[in-house]
Amino acid sequence: MLNRVVLIGRLTRDPELRYTQSGVAVVNFTIAVDRPYKSASGERETDFIDIVVWRQLAENCEKYLAKGRLVAVDGRLQIRRYETSDGQKRNAAEVVADDVRFLTPREGSSPSGMPAAPAAAPDYSGFSQSRGDEMLGDDDLPF
Repeated sequence: MLNRVVLIGRLTRDPELRYTQSGVAVVNFTIAVDRPYKSASGERETDFIDIVVWRQLAENCEKYLAKGRLVAVDGRLQIRRYETSDGQKRNAAEVVADDVRFLTPREGSSPSGMPAAPAAAPDYSGFSQSRGDEMLGDDDLPF
């Protein structure tokens, strides 16, 4: 049997770190994941998926993640059953993460951890395409 989930999405809120009575760190957050197709009205739909992370990885998520950050989550689907205060039985689906990759670099750093160079827009002025010996103008480009 196999229970494996891989997701890439953006955090909808800051992670919430708590500790169990035995001192184990656990963090919860929700990510928004776009569906790969558009609805009948032409709009892209989004799923909001609850994520649970444990131990050292939970502490790192709380420290380095924030609302809007892009993450990749690798884990397993878990259905948690509980009863409301008025006696109704409910189910909650969540992904228990084995690995969380931070895909958005922190402010002022690159993914390698080195200070980020300011992003400069490329300057295409004076740039031309050539085909063999003949120069092509903007009107000759196929796009």
